[in-house]
Amino acid sequence: MAERSKNMAGPVIRAGDIAQAVAEAAEIDNPGKDIFVEDHGAYLRIEADGGLIIREETVAECLGRPFLIRDLEINLSGFSGFIDTQDDCARFYLEKTL
Repeated sequence: MAERSKNMAGPVIRAGDIAQAVAEAAEIDNPGKDIFVEDHGAYLRIEADGGLIIREETVAECLGRPFLIRDLEINLSGFSGFIDTQDDCARFYLEKTL
């Protein structure tokens, strides 16, 4: 497994089926990136060095049911870095790195 950097960005999502699907989608939507998932019981912290993208369509496929990006926002309890949401995806990123 890759070493965790100080330049991580990504969502913190309440535990449940959406959090699990987002973690799975993060792996699919960010090929070549090491995705770090920390299970804290009540929430999952999902991060990657420099950030990551979560696509609505990928989460829906992982869930096996319809999913809208606003569903991510509703379940988001926090995030590291910055967030840019579009109609069909959310991007978590850093403006400056250490």
